[in-house]
Amino acid sequence: MKRVLIIAACCIGTGAIAGHELDDRDLANGQTLYTEQCASCHGANLEGQPDWRVADEDGVLPAPPHDETGHTWHHDNQLLFEYTRLGGEEALAARGVTGFQSGMPGFGDALTDSDIWDILAYIRSTWPERVQKIQAGRNPPHD
Repeated sequence: MKRVLIIAACCIGTGAIAGHELDDRDLANGQTLYTEQCASCHGANLEGQPDWRVADEDGVLPAPPHDETGHTWHHDNQLLFEYTRLGGEEALAARGVTGFQSGMPGFGDALTDSDIWDILAYIRSTWPERVQKIQAGRNPPHD
């Protein structure tokens, strides 16, 4: 079985570290929405599900952590947004990755785009500054 580590980004600013789309977001709203929409899978403390790197019998990976121990911060903001809005399989298919089974549903019908950015900014705000800087560097320059 081909193993691919991808985030299930439900859930990422401090103005001091450029995150472009994640700057100047409503972190309180993001935290509330994370609790309501994401914590049931990704954990109240962003810890993810046990054995999140091991696919189940259907080839679906459990929900990963969104804290610094996971790989959410390894991805650029736009992928995190698309993954949350469209769901895992559709977001990856849009980038040319097919055949990946994802347990991440799309939240585009349940959350506004602004709400999704708030959630992602909240997640990012919990990371150590070093991790925030690394993740910020994964984004294209902002005009």
